[in-house]
Amino acid sequence: MSNPTVVGFSGNITRPSKTRAFVDLVVRDIAVRHGLSASAYDVEDIGPSLGTARRVRDLDGQARAILEQVLTADVLVVGSPTYKGSYTGLFKHFFDLIDPAALRGKPILLTATGGGERHALIVEHQLRPLFGFFEAFTLPTAVYAADKDFTDGVLRSDAILKRAAQAVDEVGLVLANRSAGRIAAE
Repeated sequence: MSNPTVVGFSGNITRPSKTRAFVDLVVRDIAVRHGLSASAYDVEDIGPSLGTARRVRDLDGQARAILEQVLTADVLVVGSPTYKGSYTGLFKHFFDLIDPAALRGKPILLTATGGGERHALIVEHQLRPLFGFFEAFTLPTAVYAADKDFTDGVLRSDAILKRAAQAVDEVGLVLANRSAGRIAAE
């Protein structure tokens, strides 16, 4: 792999955002621990062309550039705030624009945030099926953080930080196996 990258994409539309802070934390950890270049974006970075886009070509240049980084990343970290038991609509719309085969085999670490524990299964019941449709390689460990896990917008829960570290370890296993040719890179 030459110049491998990790890209984060968060479904939040407001700033500051706990979801974006969580995605940024995981992306930075992956980059530092596994020697990858890193960048992270959210729906706000995509801009207003997303809301009216019916196809990728309808996105403005900045939005298309971010989409291209998502598509070419060696590892993708996604996260969404929980909204009525699911991911946000614009998060889903962003991925609706992507060709169904474009994420095949891509390692994806799933994260989500929400007001309380009752939304914890968003990662299993909403995000994992979405990326299963794309035939992406979602990592076994997904991470959900509730409002109580943050202090002043910063993730502070030891249990959630340990779970995130476990997921980051899994990224290392995927990257090592790809380098050794045991997992086909798409």
